[in-house]
Amino acid sequence: MTGLATGGETLLRDGSGVEEYAAECFRARPGSRVGAELEFLVFDRAAPARHVPAAAVAEALPPLPGGSRVTFEPGGQVELSGPAASLPEAIDRLAADVRAVSLALGEAGLVLAGVGLDPVRPAVRQSREPRYEAMAEYLGPPCGPLMMCSTASVQVNVDLGADPAARWERACRLGPVLTAAFANSPLRSGAPCGWMSGRQAVWAGLDPTRTSPVPVDRDPAAAWAAYLLDARVMLRRGPGGRFRAVRDGSTFRDWLASPHAPPTAGDLAYHATTVFPPVRPRGWLEVRYLDAQPVRMWPVCVAVTYALVVDDRAADAALAAAEPCAGLWERAARLGLADPELRRAAEACFLAALAALPRLGASAALVGAVAAFADRHVTPGRSPAAYLLELARRPEPSPAVRPLDISWEGRAWTM
Repeated sequence: MTGLATGGETLLRDGSGVEEYAAECFRARPGSRVGAELEFLVFDRAAPARHVPAAAVAEALPPLPGGSRVTFEPGGQVELSGPAASLPEAIDRLAADVRAVSLALGEAGLVLAGVGLDPVRPAVRQSREPRYEAMAEYLGPPCGPLMMCSTASVQVNVDLGADPAARWERACRLGPVLTAAFANSPLRSGAPCGWMSGRQAVWAGLDPTRTSPVPVDRDPAAAWAAYLLDARVMLRRGPGGRFRAVRDGSTFRDWLASPHAPPTAGDLAYHATTVFPPVRPRGWLEVRYLDAQPVRMWPVCVAVTYALVVDDRAADAALAAAEPCAGLWERAARLGLADPELRRAAEACFLAALAALPRLGASAALVGAVAAFADRHVTPGRSPAAYLLELARRPEPSPAVRPLDISWEGRAWTM
């Protein structure tokens, strides 16, 4: 998907430039493409407690048949960003690349772990890029290092289509239910962390001006403009690719009011890349609240999210079911589908998605995978995290290693 223009060095004197930028983020664009960005932790099969250098992963990567872009997060997490396309094509191309990467890393003794929070290793930052240096200084411990180096997600990107406000509302309001359904990060340092989505708990511990949800009870562009204005400034760009962390608590609104060195349109566009609400508009919608999933499970995550955002009939049913769960972000992250209200809503959402997927061109195999996930996780009220907790509590073999074995290979709880 193509990003928005940065706006260059045009000076911003008041909030009107922010409003224009926010409106462009929500400009209607025909289409219903989907793209996914998959983050995985990488482990050494022989030594799970060892951090794997990103350079070693990069060296082992093969050519990718599906055209995904490969990048690395600060802690060495590998990210595959698949091309935006129709649902069947997007999943087929990204799946081919995940298979290629998994096989190549396997030959090097490495494995992809689809889990939202590193269950064994402490946070260790590998990248020393100027942006990450300043970001680490701004965020600080303990949640800053964990977010940057120990978390992984499935990000689903969806075209805005002809009615951006409707898709925006769906993606936002369904967030707690889908967070609970795909919660997959209950462990840290080899033990339960007290959350089904420990990854969401880490995000909640960061700066709330840049991680809390954008309000959905007003015009989307106006809400996004206000969010950008009230978010604290994290970084200021300097010459030579340098960055400076801003530690005085000032917001972008404060920066606009400063009589000296007002921000530029480019500064605003960059500021927007440093805020991380659960759903972020960028000329398309980034759904950011989903934990990483095992290599055979992520298509379910993408398909269900896409169906409920894009298909009108499925969305209407899902929104009605999810209404009692509005705003239950913390409960969803802490309890997952063990919460009865979230489980009931998730059941209705999955039924709606299953009805919609054939209309969206999904293959019988993908529909079957979604149905199997619902049977295994949603109906019994057991998020994927529940199975990791169960395995971690077994005495043999080591509790720290067994859950990794499962999330690596998918022997027990994927399709």
